[in-house]
Amino acid sequence: MTGFRLGYVPGVTPAKWVRIWGERLPRVPLELIQVTAAQAPELVRRAELDAVLLRLPIDRTGLHAIPLYVEQTVVVVPKDHVITAAEEVATDDLADELMLHPQDDVLDWERPPGRLIEDRPPRTADAVELVAMGTGLLVVPQSLARLHHRKDLTYRPLTGVPESQVALSWSEDGAGELVEHLIGIVRGRTVNSTRGPAAARQRPEPTPKAGPKSAPKRTPQKKPKRRR
Repeated sequence: MTGFRLGYVPGVTPAKWVRIWGERLPRVPLELIQVTAAQAPELVRRAELDAVLLRLPIDRTGLHAIPLYVEQTVVVVPKDHVITAAEEVATDDLADELMLHPQDDVLDWERPPGRLIEDRPPRTADAVELVAMGTGLLVVPQSLARLHHRKDLTYRPLTGVPESQVALSWSEDGAGELVEHLIGIVRGRTVNSTRGPAAARQRPEPTPKAGPKSAPKRTPQKKPKRRR
């Protein structure tokens, strides 16, 4: 059987699902391919990927997508920044802060709060470097803050802003048994789930239950005629 090409955007960690795939489909190699958020939908449409783990919202033309989980939004700051004194930050706390807005921002908004720096870095990784230099602060999903972790930076949860939603997406023309297997895995179905693609073939036909035995019907006997 041919392999399966699964794309994923930075910050998404498919390791658990890959392990389960290997246990359930050991003869079908799963190839992991990291792609950018901008590339992900089109690669699936062009059948260069069989499916992809990406962040919503996307243009769903020609695509299926099932949401999996929501990520916490955080603000990345230097470790000695005053914001680190708080456990959680509101947008009002950033009103006077210089803010970076990378061109590959994955959050569904026009711009971050605060005083926006007009020069937009091309990538989130570049923006993180600028935060470390003291140029400004950065708002990203928590998984991206962890991906670009530095010893001189930290982050705090940010309230009142959009959150990132991770989803599994595949082409409307590319649905098949392997995609159904992957959907079952990411949704946490067990190997014996009746909703799995192979379950119907493996499930034995139910044996008809015998009904309760009924007593044999007695034929009524005719009473003999009396002789006069």
